[in-house]
Amino acid sequence: MKPLLCSQQHANSPNNRFCTTCGENLVIKKIHSGLILGARYRIVRQLGQGGFGRTYLAADLSRFSELCVLKEFAPHFQGTYASRKAQELFEREANVLYQLQHPQIPRFRELFRAQQQDQDSLFLVQDFVVGQTYHTLLMALKSQGKRFTEAEVIQLLQQILPVLEYIHSLGVIHRDIAPDNLMLRTSDGEPVLIDFGGVKQVAVTVAREFQGSIFDTKKIPATRVGKIGYAPPEQLQQGMASANSDLYALAATALVLLTGKEPTQLIEPQSMKWDWQREVNLSPRLGDILDRMLQRKPSDRFESATEVLQALKSHSLAVAATQQHDDEIETDDPPKSHHQFSGWLWKIPLMLLVIVTAGSFGWWGGNLWVKSRTPLPQEEKLLFEKDYSTITFLLDDTNQPPPPLKFSPQEQQRRENLEKRLASLGINREFYSDLVYEAFWIRYPQQTGRKPSTSSKDTQLRADRDAIAANLLDKIEMLKLSKKAMKRLGSYEEADLTRWGNQANRLHLSSSALYDLADAKFFKQFPEQPREQLTNMFIGQVWEAIVADTINQLQSQAAVERIVFDQGRVSQQKNGTLKPGEGKAFIAELSTEQIMEVELQANSSALFSIYCPPGVKPIIEDSKERSWSGNIQASGFYEFIIVSEAAEPIDYQLKLTVEN
Repeated sequence: MKPLLCSQQHANSPNNRFCTTCGENLVIKKIHSGLILGARYRIVRQLGQGGFGRTYLAADLSRFSELCVLKEFAPHFQGTYASRKAQELFEREANVLYQLQHPQIPRFRELFRAQQQDQDSLFLVQDFVVGQTYHTLLMALKSQGKRFTEAEVIQLLQQILPVLEYIHSLGVIHRDIAPDNLMLRTSDGEPVLIDFGGVKQVAVTVAREFQGSIFDTKKIPATRVGKIGYAPPEQLQQGMASANSDLYALAATALVLLTGKEPTQLIEPQSMKWDWQREVNLSPRLGDILDRMLQRKPSDRFESATEVLQALKSHSLAVAATQQHDDEIETDDPPKSHHQFSGWLWKIPLMLLVIVTAGSFGWWGGNLWVKSRTPLPQEEKLLFEKDYSTITFLLDDTNQPPPPLKFSPQEQQRRENLEKRLASLGINREFYSDLVYEAFWIRYPQQTGRKPSTSSKDTQLRADRDAIAANLLDKIEMLKLSKKAMKRLGSYEEADLTRWGNQANRLHLSSSALYDLADAKFFKQFPEQPREQLTNMFIGQVWEAIVADTINQLQSQAAVERIVFDQGRVSQQKNGTLKPGEGKAFIAELSTEQIMEVELQANSSALFSIYCPPGVKPIIEDSKERSWSGNIQASGFYEFIIVSEAAEPIDYQLKLTVEN
């Protein structure tokens, strides 16, 4: 009998109600390993999770168990008409994707419906691509102090622009181009375009159409298709996408690969202009091309992928790129062809390996002698020390564990740097290890449940894991959590959320308002994380730490303000400034049959919510709406929540008018 896997891939007896490793409730689990959907697809494991559903690796039983990918789309629509409308739009979009026939696009096979626990879900089936995303490749390079070269990025553009030419000619817009959605296919070294945003856009369209009536807005947040920094302004702010929206995202992706920096680090916060020149020197022609692709006004960009290709093929660009790489030969590794890139990451010249191993052995021996003379306290041990005694080896061809590697001084120093940072923050070690591997296995789903061994075969995997570990520490540090909240990471429970909710209620605030304020701070640093079932993940502990600090700020009146109307006054105005990821709560006690008018003036990146007394549906929730007027339906405290999703400080002005 096959074991039942929780979302963290821990094996359990099929009769278990809770995971014996992490405690996850297995009874309410909808889809698990071994489950057969549509009488055809056997689930192998979960690959990822997004705002509208999950992605699974499955075996197609009708095609000799060939691996494929199932994309689940299960937004919680309420009402027959909404569900029927959603299915109609999903099928229409899936039919468009089914028409795409290009060797660098995973083939879309079918759309089918399956029912799980009395809830319908739609599944899109597509080919499974074996390879690595460009995000993963970039992290591997960064761990070596390198980035993509100009020649490699030019070749990527030349290989992926014809794909955009093809889909745009059919009227299809990708909407979500980013390093995560470009893969280097192992079989032929070609870049592959994955994860089209069209079907996700259907869910957003239905959500907006039925918001506030038969669409359950509490179960799914206000969602946009496209990643912040990669998607152009018109797509993020108005939901409009065209062919040159994809060109904008492709240029942003190119600069991320060239600089190793995220778009938010390359955009000047005051002017909102791209300022990449301080990070990388490019040939003038390529720089001009990328700048034009990144113009804020769509009319100022290239009109088509064909135009960009023609610009790239110009003689001056080829000469400039050749000259640049001639210069690099003297100071860096010889440039590799794009087709050789994947292999280049994993090969180490034999002579260098011998030298490094010999040097490492001497360094390791000396270091061991020093440690034997001066025992380190418990908190100074290596971050991943426990992995060495209970190592899970990736077996080689002889089915025997490979010999252990004597770590190079560079790797040892990298680990010690992580250790020092972790100790200074006071984060629980076991929790942090779990957090790192949660992110690592999302990046490397084929490694799920396995940790990199100490073998030389896993040198690159260990480097990628350490890069993920460092990135997580960077983000946690930028949250500026209190020491108390930081120390409790890994120990937050559901009872804490209940207690914080009760504390918020005593301040006349709802749990929804409390979570809105915490969400703004969390998703500024972790925009890629799913908003649903966050507390079932280790990263959810970071969110709960933010909630803990937020309730403390609310209790100190730092983030909440009461609006009181003086005698004879019917209007109050509140002004302020919100930093990125910051929020502000206002409360006002109102009575039935009063007439309320609310107007907010703020940047389009601000989200606005108006929550009512318990038992009454919110007036506005996580919305871009800026005004509302009508009769008060219930007496009690009303909450006005403003949060910023902007990349720079924004001003706001809230005007509240109440008449009897």
